[in-house]
Amino acid sequence: MIINISPSWILTDEHPACSYGQPVLLHKTDQDPFGPGDIVRCYPGWPFQPAREAVARMARTKPGLSKAKRALVAKFIGNVKGGVA
Repeated sequence: MIINISPSWILTDEHPACSYGQPVLLHKTDQDPFGPGDIVRCYPGWPFQPAREAVARMARTKPGLSKAKRALVAKFIGNVKGGVA
């Protein structure tokens, strides 16, 4: 499954870097994979933070995610404060 989580970022479990079904976060331009604990700065105004926190933030502002897509986001972020709506 591929989720366009924001204009610049994709969450997927179909990338070769996905191990044992663990999704990865990919920047749409360079396609470098990030795991939940990797430190990223997704946008210039955002802090450096674990990828799981960035995905949780993006998911909270992404309306209309299907149940399956919310489940993939939840698998990536684990127990992040605020979670997925």
